[in-house]
Order: sequence, then C-alpha cells, then structure tokens
Amino acid sequence: MIPAVLPTYSRAKMSFETGEGSWLIDRDGTRYLDMAAGIAVTGLGHAHPTLVKVVQDQAAKLWHTSNLYHIPHQEELAEKLREATFADTMFFTNSGAEAMECAIKMARKYWYDKGQPERVNIITFTGSFHGRTLATISAAGSEKLTKGFGPLLPGFINLEAGDHDALQAALDDTIAAVIVEPVQGEGGIIPLPDACLKGLRDMCDSTGALLIFDEIQCGMGRTGKLFAHEWSGIRPDIMAVAKGIGNGFPLGACLATEEAASGMTAGTHGSTYGGNPLACAVGSAVMDIVADHDFLAEVSRKSGLLRQSLEGLVAAHPTIFELVRGAGLMIGVKCVVPNTDVVSAGYEQHLLSVPGGNNVIRLLPAMTISDDEIKEAVARLDRAATALEGAA
Repeated sequence: MIPAVLPTYSRAKMSFETGEGSWLIDRDGTRYLDMAAGIAVTGLGHAHPTLVKVVQDQAAKLWHTSNLYHIPHQEELAEKLREATFADTMFFTNSGAEAMECAIKMARKYWYDKGQPERVNIITFTGSFHGRTLATISAAGSEKLTKGFGPLLPGFINLEAGDHDALQAALDDTIAAVIVEPVQGEGGIIPLPDACLKGLRDMCDSTGALLIFDEIQCGMGRTGKLFAHEWSGIRPDIMAVAKGIGNGFPLGACLATEEAASGMTAGTHGSTYGGNPLACAVGSAVMDIVADHDFLAEVSRKSGLLRQSLEGLVAAHPTIFELVRGAGLMIGVKCVVPNTDVVSAGYEQHLLSVPGGNNVIRLLPAMTISDDEIKEAVARLDRAATALEGAA
C-alpha cells in the first residue's frame, strides 16, 4: 500500500523532535550535528531565540489577510531588501520555485510590453537547478528532473556553463533573458568565476537580454556577502531569493529593477499566501541579523576555518575525498567513493550533510555555527571516512 505521504523522497530513517542552533535532537535524545541546515535554509540555526519571539508575537496578532490589502510587515521587508540590494521592487512568494516562476514571467512580459513578443527564449546552463515546477524543470533541462513529465515548457536553451562562444552565438534577438546561479548548489557547489559573471553582464547589456540570478541557495549571507553576486561587483536585473530568507518559515521573493519589472502591473501575477504578515515578520527579523556587516564578516572567517580543516581532511583520506570547493559556508567536498556512502557514514557519526551533483557532499551549516562545532563536524567526518576505509 502506498504511504499516506507521497513517496517522492528516499528518506533517511531518522526523525527529529527539537533543534538547538546547529543541533537536531531525535525522540531518543540523540544529538546530530547539522551541517545541512535544511538544505541551506536554517542559516541562523534551529530555534533562534529572536525568531522564535517574532513568530510567537506575530502569531498572536495576525497570520494572514491576503494581498488584497496592504501588509505592513511585507512593506517593511521590501524596504530593507531595497536598501540592501540592486532592486527597486519585489514580489513575495512561498518558495524559491515560485520566485523563479515570477522571474520567468517578468522577463517575458517585459519584452511583450516593449513590442517584441518574439523575445521569449531564456538561456540556462547545465547542472543548474531552479525548482520542481514544470517551468523550472524545463529551464534546468536535466533528464533527472524532466523524465516522464513531458511535454516540457518550450522556450529554454540550455548551454554548457563556461562555453562563451556558444553563449555569444545563442544571444540573438529571440532571447528574453539569461538565468544563472552565481554558485550552483544542487549541481555540486560550483562557483561561477567573477570574470564569467562580468562577461555575462556585458553580453546581456550588449543585446538587451535581462540577467536573472538564482540566489535561492547561495544568497542571504551564505557566501559572506548578503548575496553571492556582490563578490563580482555586478548587478542583475532580476533575482530569485528563498531558503535562508525565512530561516525555515516558507518565504521567497523575486527582486527586480524598476525597468525589468515594468510589465508587471495589477492583475499580471499573484499569490494567496505569498508575503503574508507572519512570513514577512520572520523575514524582516532575519534581514536585521544577516545584513549586518559584522555578521557577514564572521561568516567569511568561519568559512576559512572550515575550508582549511576540510583541505586537511581530503589530504588525509585520498581514497575517500578528492577536493574541496565552494564559497563561504556553502562548501562541496567531491568524493572518490559514492557521495551517498559518505552521507550515510556521517549519519553513523551523528553528522548530517547533503548529497549533490558531481558526486559531492554539501556542507551548508548554520551561519551561527561556532568554531568548536566546526572542529567537531570535521572530526566526525574524519571518523566517517576512516570507517569507509576500513570497510573497503
């Protein structure tokens, strides 16, 4: 008999009842060091006291009204994001996939209103991941995501990342936009070099195509800047954000310049739950913490400690690990053995990580992780590697 919960996940045989900072605790009281953070979601850790109080206070006042009315917390969060980013305006959603859907619609509507309705095609890159809706799996194009779900949404051109000649050739007068993750997450923690992002911005400027960044996983402080593209010194026209913006409360946003958003007038898009008072109260509190310069400097410092420790781990276990890459506290360790074996061995050491593309394990800890917890995580991963060596 099929389970009551649709079996679309291959779940580990664990469940957790409470969380404290970088730790998850199961019903037996066993503590797991969480280096996954709900797949880069709980960037401020579990049960952050400030956020707990915000949720409790707002839940006692008002949860939901719909977007038929002004929502003060939504407007407050929008102003904070506008002040801290390239964006002039934004649309709030419940998830990253919805934020990407808004970005895709916005880009196509922009050109329709400009009198160029033929500009509907959008360039994407291999290894990308933008969500699980039909539009976002069509955008990514991988067989893993699309098999069995055809016909797919037309209008996406998937290119090899780094193939500048192919990109230049594809940027014709049918291209509405280019979508890219400054750091690919699901694809294996692959940062796009700053020079490539700058070149992409130049190419888009020369053809008029809109540049869309997917910072759903790499944004909200995870790389040591509020958003990963800031390291390159360039700005997108549209950007999708989610995951860390709500620290586990469902919230996403599609940010845009005034020009890029010019076609999105009343009635062109909507969401029943998106940007409700409860979600935006949380998001506003998250912004107050994450956008702080000292907080981001600590993320960069901690990432250096973790990266250095992992380099030593790779050198100590060459039959298990191959290399370390990433940005900030968004780190991929490429494995020699199957990455799922490493994740499972980590479970035995009460350490949580996430498998990713290109045979990596993803380490995406809370940005509030302590130095001692970083050292403990590497020690547990070391023991996991030793166990795998012994079983070979």
